[in-house]
Amino acid sequence: MAGKSIFIDTTRCTACRGCQVACKNWNRNGTSATKNTGSHQNPPDLDENTFKLVRFSEVVTDGKLAWYFFADQCRHCLEPPCKDSIEGYVDGGVVQDEATGAVVYLDKSKEAPFDEVRSSCPYDIPRKKADGVMVKCTLCIDRISNGLQPACVKICPTGAMNFGERDEMVALAKDRLEKIKAKNPKAQLLDADSVRVIFLVVDDPKKYHKNAVASASPGITRKVALGRMLKPAKGLLRTLTQG
Repeated sequence: MAGKSIFIDTTRCTACRGCQVACKNWNRNGTSATKNTGSHQNPPDLDENTFKLVRFSEVVTDGKLAWYFFADQCRHCLEPPCKDSIEGYVDGGVVQDEATGAVVYLDKSKEAPFDEVRSSCPYDIPRKKADGVMVKCTLCIDRISNGLQPACVKICPTGAMNFGERDEMVALAKDRLEKIKAKNPKAQLLDADSVRVIFLVVDDPKKYHKNAVASASPGITRKVALGRMLKPAKGLLRTLTQG
């Protein structure tokens, strides 16, 4: 599969949150009003100003306390269901870059029903701005299209985040997994065959975040399904009327 990928090795993440700050800075996103929720995680969730969020989970296993860190973001699915949902309502609301595979929302995304688009995502990623335009990580399409690394990868000081050609990242992830499994038999790669942002974890993915792996059945309404079915017919009708 051509295109780019990010490989995130959570065993090397120290939760410095450099990636989170770099993402916000590069995208010129504003701040979000937050409050103390009893966790070092801040803000509490992804939002219109936060495309990448380092999630903190305290886990007790066999009487031992451990912290699991998970740098959550859009996975840039190889076959993104959010793209299908948006295109069921409006053309030109989202693009999937042919060269990199990055999935990017455009201004016309506001013409699609946000709740339906968000429910179609198996990782609960899409958010929207006050004007209704949908937003999320863009894979730093403006950087990677010019030979640069994504901002989050560039800033990572521990090698937890890696970026490159998809085949290279998959190979790196599998090699790292093989080495980790010697001491962590539960280690696994999350949805590596279907996403461009691949996480390596050493325990049950749900202990990291409830949406760490794809939900078994992301939401889809009858209207979205019907829109997908009728899209080819709508395109033909538009061609005929414009001709």
